Amino acid sequence: MDLTLYVWRQNGPDEKGKMEQYEAKNVSPDSSFLEMLDEVNEELIANGELPIEFDNDCREGICGTCGCVINGVPHGPQEKTTTCQLHMRQFNDGDTITLEPWRAGAFPVVKDLVVDRSALDKIIQAGGYTSAYTGEVGEANQTLIPKPDADYAMDAAECIGCGACVAACPNGSAMLFTCAKVAQMAVLPQGQVEAAERVKNMTEALLNAGFGNCTNHYECEAACPKGVSVKFIAKSNREYIKALGK
Repeated sequence: MDLTLYVWRQNGPDEKGKMEQYEAKNVSPDSSFLEMLDEVNEELIANGELPIEFDNDCREGICGTCGCVINGVPHGPQEKTTTCQLHMRQFNDGDTITLEPWRAGAFPVVKDLVVDRSALDKIIQAGGYTSAYTGEVGEANQTLIPKPDADYAMDAAECIGCGACVAACPNGSAMLFTCAKVAQMAVLPQGQVEAAERVKNMTEALLNAGFGNCTNHYECEAACPKGVSVKFIAKSNREYIKALGK
C-alpha cells in the first residue's frame, strides 16, 4: 500500500502548528497504524529530518496513550479500537490520511500528536478513589455485591482514560470520563461512604480543569474505544443532585 499522510506538526503549546505532507510507501496491510508511523519516522530520521512525535506505551489497547485523531475520528475508523490496535487493512491503497492531536483546551499540545492529558489526573486526584481504611485484603465473597451492581461497576471501569471522549465532543467535555469514575464506585459498598463528597469534588475539578459542558451529543460514546455508555453521565448527574440535597 502507498499512502499520503497529512500530519499536524507543532513544536510546543505556544508555537504555531501546521499540516505537513509525507508519503508512506510499501505499507503492509497487516501492520498496525503505529508500526506504519514507525516506518515513516525511520525514513525521516535517515533523511536527517525530525520524526513525527506521537504518544504510545502498551500497544495492546490497554492504556490509551496512543490516541490521535485519524481522518477526523479519535482513534480512527474502526469502532471500539485504540489507535495502536488499528491495522492498515482498514485503509486502501492510495488513501490520504490526516493525523491530528486531541483538540481540546484542557489538552495542550506538547509536540506534534502528543498532548498533555494531566487534567484527567487532576479529576481522579479530586476523588476517584476510596480513602477509608478497609483493612487487609479480604476473601472474595466477604462483601457480597449483587451481580447487576458488579457488572455495572465493571462496565464503568472499562474506561482507560485515553481522552477520546474529550476529543470527539464539540464542547471538549470530559463528562464521560468523569462520570464513569463516579458511577463505578457509586454502586459499590466501598465507594458509597464518600459518594457525595466524591461527585462534588470531581465535578468541581472537571470544571476547573477547563473542560466544556456536556450537551448530549453522544459523540463521546461513539468515539470511546471501550464502548463506555453515556448512561454513566445520567447516573453521575443523579448522584450530584442527591449530594446537593435537592
